[in-house]
Amino acid sequence: MTVALWLSSEAETATSGRATHDWVATGVSIDSRTLEPGDLFVAIEGPNFDGHKFVGDALTKGAVAAVVSRVPNALDSETSLLIVEDTLKALEDLAVASRARSTAKIIAVTGSVGKTGTKEVLKEVLSAQGETYATEGSLNNHWGLPLSLARLPRTAKFGVFELGMNHPGEIEPLVKLARPHVALITTIEAVHSAHFDSIEDIADAKAEIFLGLEPGGVAILNRDNSQFAHLAARAKSMGVNNIISFGADAAADFRALNFEADADSSRVTAEFADETFEYRISIPGQHWVTNSLGVLGGVAAAGGNIVVAATVLKNLSAPKGRGRTCKVQLPNGEFTLIDDSYNASPVSVAAALSVLGRVGVGANGRRIAVLGDMLELGADSVQRHQALALPLSENKIDLVFTAGTDMASLADVLPDEMQGGHAGNSELLVPVVRSAVRAGDAVSVKGSAGSKMNAVVQALLALDANMDNTNVGDAPLVVNGG
Repeated sequence: MTVALWLSSEAETATSGRATHDWVATGVSIDSRTLEPGDLFVAIEGPNFDGHKFVGDALTKGAVAAVVSRVPNALDSETSLLIVEDTLKALEDLAVASRARSTAKIIAVTGSVGKTGTKEVLKEVLSAQGETYATEGSLNNHWGLPLSLARLPRTAKFGVFELGMNHPGEIEPLVKLARPHVALITTIEAVHSAHFDSIEDIADAKAEIFLGLEPGGVAILNRDNSQFAHLAARAKSMGVNNIISFGADAAADFRALNFEADADSSRVTAEFADETFEYRISIPGQHWVTNSLGVLGGVAAAGGNIVVAATVLKNLSAPKGRGRTCKVQLPNGEFTLIDDSYNASPVSVAAALSVLGRVGVGANGRRIAVLGDMLELGADSVQRHQALALPLSENKIDLVFTAGTDMASLADVLPDEMQGGHAGNSELLVPVVRSAVRAGDAVSVKGSAGSKMNAVVQALLALDANMDNTNVGDAPLVVNGG
């Protein structure tokens, strides 16, 4: 039996709105295309769209009611509506009410790299210990976070929410809605640097997450990151005295003593509270190791069992666009495809190349990197793209295909034998890569979301006529990467 998420009377009280009829909602949606029967549809008005145009469609698809600021034409008096002054404000009101009634331990996650993957890992490891809800995908902005909070089941034991930002001042209102018991910052890197003067400014923007911590809340910080001391000081200045650190640093609370990585996984020996324990992560890469320690810190801070959590880590797999690996069958053999196309920054591209460098290739196989522009890097973007030549060389990448304006600068500095081809965008690059790949290759695809490198991934998957490619693209699981 599905538990009610919102009664019409509860929504009326939360939003100061007026319900035209009684209803019971089992979900909340702002998109009629993905709406599920039983959802409450909120007609958000944005700069490029107006949800009121889709109220009729939402109701036809099974929405129990629609939240509107005006009654759309062609709706009759029998239509179930919740009439409010402002629909986005109403969504925020639902979020506030949902958070107020919840008894769940709330974890908020942000960071320059790896926040979505870390959020997904937390969801998986905590789900083994009680009902857990987490932000779907990357719904981490001024409407995504309220939507996620409004969907928080009243019976949840844990809630994990991702907070994103591109500019200063964007995290503070989000975290004050979420009111987390635990705030986890994965790392601070020069991402979105076009909007900031320094990496310290980026750290300050991420540190806004401490402003909404519940009294006695815990900050989880990466001790290996250059901004650790700065973040710790900011946390203390905001009244946060409980800080748990993670990393390889000797002073880290959750400390990696050793890890052994191969093409498919990492075995970690870690220490916490003078106890040594071992666990395996079913995804390769040092960045997975580091973030897994942060996950365990978050679990401990939320009152979970770290032993149970560590056991779950060995069963995880990467999600769409964040390092998911599959085999694509060709007529004369197969090649390995690593889909890391969700997002990119200099540090995450370097991590992806490190993983690619460890992947085995077949006879006559090559390690191939397909790279799209890294966006929002500011005035030194060209130099930072060109700097990727070093990790490409260090990891013995055989062939590089590039897409985009700034990636053209990388292509310009690569040795001739490493240049596979360049195109102005991902769509134009697709036929070049498709014609080049062969059995035995290992291919990693990476770029910022705006570079749309998933087009290359889908084209390569389509080479395998025997594969159910929807599974690769839609699977919900886990881990860090973009």
